[in-house]
Amino acid sequence: MHLLSRFHLFLLFCLLPSIAQPAAIDSLKTFIHGTRTVRAMFSQTLLDKDMRVVQKASGTMQFERPDKFRWTYEEPYEQLIVGDGAKVWFYDRDLNQVTVRKLDLAIGSSPVALLAGSSAIESNFNLGEIGLQGNLEWLEARPKTKEGTFELVRLGFTPEGALTAMELRDNFGQTTVLIFSRLEKNPKLAPGLFKFTPPENADVISD
Repeated sequence: MHLLSRFHLFLLFCLLPSIAQPAAIDSLKTFIHGTRTVRAMFSQTLLDKDMRVVQKASGTMQFERPDKFRWTYEEPYEQLIVGDGAKVWFYDRDLNQVTVRKLDLAIGSSPVALLAGSSAIESNFNLGEIGLQGNLEWLEARPKTKEGTFELVRLGFTPEGALTAMELRDNFGQTTVLIFSRLEKNPKLAPGLFKFTPPENADVISD
């Protein structure tokens, strides 16, 4: 899966809430205003348009508002995405290749701009309630503009308001499913997590 798509997944996870019921709206407000840092583990499954498994991956993520994040893929390939507040660094260890973009260009007009927590979600998405499926409450978010790389995002929350699962369908009909575990709110994170220096002899590509 392309690193930019993984980047979008991470940022969407950081900010999209559940609105299935008034309590979930309260959870959203608490999350945006009361959560400065997050740390979690994730597993990821990529499905083709026929819902057949294409790839599985896993790793860890951390973020600190505003605009700082670290998204690490450990299996099956080692890849890293770091946002330092001004730039976004995409590092593929196997290729020894680094792609760097300005944060605003990497985010663009897509919903990932919500990372800073300063925009109303309704200004970027049409939100709809899906309801209870299994033990999770689900919502669907469709972007209002057609400029992004995805068609819709679905998020699953526990009755207590904890984000557990996310599904993203891209414009090619593929679906990415993320399952989050060991999510911690407001852990103390080392500042160095959000800094990146390209390895020696790495091929650096700047947009």
